[in-house]
Amino acid sequence: MAGPVRVWNPPNPYLTEQRELLGEPPATELEVYEDSSRSALTSNDSPDVGFHWSVNPYRGCFHACAYCYARPTHEYLGLGAGTDFDRKIFVKKNAPALLEQAFRKRSWKGELVAFSGVTDCYQPLEAGYRLTRSCLTVCLSYRNPAAVITKSALVRRDVDVLAALAKEAFARVLFSIPFIDEDAARLIEPGAASIRKRFETMEILAKAGIPVGIGIAPVIPGLNDSSIPALLKEARSRGATTAFHQLLRLPGSVQEVFLHRVREAMPMRAGKIERQIRAARGGGLNESRFGLRHQGKGKIWDAMEQTWNLWTRKLGFNEDRAAPADTFRRPPEADAGPQMELFALDPKESR
Repeated sequence: MAGPVRVWNPPNPYLTEQRELLGEPPATELEVYEDSSRSALTSNDSPDVGFHWSVNPYRGCFHACAYCYARPTHEYLGLGAGTDFDRKIFVKKNAPALLEQAFRKRSWKGELVAFSGVTDCYQPLEAGYRLTRSCLTVCLSYRNPAAVITKSALVRRDVDVLAALAKEAFARVLFSIPFIDEDAARLIEPGAASIRKRFETMEILAKAGIPVGIGIAPVIPGLNDSSIPALLKEARSRGATTAFHQLLRLPGSVQEVFLHRVREAMPMRAGKIERQIRAARGGGLNESRFGLRHQGKGKIWDAMEQTWNLWTRKLGFNEDRAAPADTFRRPPEADAGPQMELFALDPKESR
């Protein structure tokens, strides 16, 4: 995908009118907007997701992964699920203060909080905004368990906070690494850190005492399913103790974005990839039912599951399934009001 990235979005199903460009589409540029949400925590009731609460400091994601299941969320804002999702990023600047506000409520019981359930909490904007770091600092102050999933090497910046949280309560960092082939990764997830940097960062965190794991998600039949053993072996050598995998999901406009990218970036393989996805999905391209969304069916899926079970068992993954302990406590100063020093705010501005 050399050269500038051109504007391209599939039709937004929530809009009655669509604009059609005449001539070559312009190159996309990063646009940042402030998100005025009044809550930092998002609840999730899906039985096939391993957490109930999540924090998402950013909406949209510069990593531009073609398969990202969160792409349709931009359509609710009147935007597109294609390059709009990649370059029109919403920033929840008050997320740390809102998270502490939630923790101060007597109804909060110290449940695990996941960063992020939607888009990557360590995408490039985090280098400047530091919202994820501030939110993790809140978790540390309240000893609230947290888990992070990311494709970014930026998470190594926060080793100090994560290591302290792992010691005082619970912290785990899962690295999403679906590809072993750097060239394929660049085509499908062009804005994410290189595979080498992700594995290096995994090792840095593991040596600092932070539990780490790998997510081979999504598994894309015909593209990266054969890489499962190599990815698991490399992750284990870098200190990973947990691993999970999910079959590719293509809900709503994600289907059009993903197929467009594959046909454009690897035209000789696109037909085979689509056929194998359908074979693993019982003839379709997506499954939306809870409990079945991340699984497949048929011979291709069965073979992937056998490979997964063989190598995770052989390498000793997922042997420690201990749940986070009940460590949550409110610091005495919490009753006096928000901890402004956590967010580098001028107390005068909070009045």
